[in-house]
Amino acid sequence: METPLEIIDFHPEKSSIFKNLNIEWLEKYFYVEPYDHKILGDPQSYIIDKGGYIFFAEINSKIVGTVALINEKECYELSKMAVSPEYQGLKIGNKLIDYCIEFSKQQGWKKIMLYSNTILKPAINLYKKVGFKEVKLEPDVHYDRANIKMVLKLS
Repeated sequence: METPLEIIDFHPEKSSIFKNLNIEWLEKYFYVEPYDHKILGDPQSYIIDKGGYIFFAEINSKIVGTVALINEKECYELSKMAVSPEYQGLKIGNKLIDYCIEFSKQQGWKKIMLYSNTILKPAINLYKKVGFKEVKLEPDVHYDRANIKMVLKLS
């Protein structure tokens, strides 16, 4: 039976859920960097108010995943994607990415990009599967943990 997943828009009262889902995976694989603290501590100011978007995956009124599209100089950055550990393996990450790609196309954007780390093999495989291609990582990237940059051309 298919899980009744709904993707909903950001609401300020859900800021703590956005933060907690991301801190959980960051602490599992890396550590929470100063840039993360800034963004996760005030997503309204650092993402929404700067023209970005945050989406939540919801199952039976419970938030089980999240993703952001952050307005950067170059293009929008797919970022802060997290799925609650007890809901991993249900393709929620796939659905969040598919939603972001479709949303980005509807906005008329030419491309979206992301930063990641190659130790996150399932994530990298997912990004490649949906069409992201590795590009040169700039030296002044805002994440210490980033060792790969990927771009998805939309048009």
